[in-house]
Amino acid sequence: MSALSALLVRDVRIALRVGGGAMMGVLFFLTVVTLMPFALGPDLALLRRLGPAILWIGALLASLLALDRLFSADHDDGSLDLLLMGRVPIELAVAVKGLAHWLTTGLPLVVAAPILGLFLNLEPKAIAAVVLTLLVGTPALTFIGLVGAGLTVALRRGGLLLPVLVLPLTVPVLIFGVAASNAAVVGPVPFGTPFTILCALTLMSLVIGPFAAGATLRHGLE
Repeated sequence: MSALSALLVRDVRIALRVGGGAMMGVLFFLTVVTLMPFALGPDLALLRRLGPAILWIGALLASLLALDRLFSADHDDGSLDLLLMGRVPIELAVAVKGLAHWLTTGLPLVVAAPILGLFLNLEPKAIAAVVLTLLVGTPALTFIGLVGAGLTVALRRGGLLLPVLVLPLTVPVLIFGVAASNAAVVGPVPFGTPFTILCALTLMSLVIGPFAAGATLRHGLE
């Protein structure tokens, strides 16, 4: 446990450094959301209707920005080889790195969502629904991204291939995240139905993601 906690603290500190990528996702999220009103025009009703989808798409794209940093820096300096040869199972180490990534990339998006929701003319009920779905759904985006990051870590220009691999796998999370947000405001489907499916997708990614990423790292770096 001490080794895992040290790994968590190390990754969080690296991400929070200048150039570590922690704030890049929030800035990208802010850029996407603030540009949408200019693209859609002054129709406040349209902005209110599309607001949850805009916030979710912005959060999805922002979460992809730092995925290539999950393993690439460790691969370059040799610490990834130490993790593979260490006594701590690589699956646990990968899960801790995913947690550090979510704390520094996904959680700030959740915190920023209420402020950005005001830009889209969302009502408080809609903002609360979006924040709740992002809080539940963004870990799934991170742990699905672990698999893609493990596949591309040893490839040249793997960062360009990573979004192509990960985006199709995140579509179900996006669908049910937006559906739950809309259901809380306009219905007709009860909020609990898509939200429960979103929770199930997150739990599946938390279990499958570290094992799949660990397997790809073992076979890809042999």
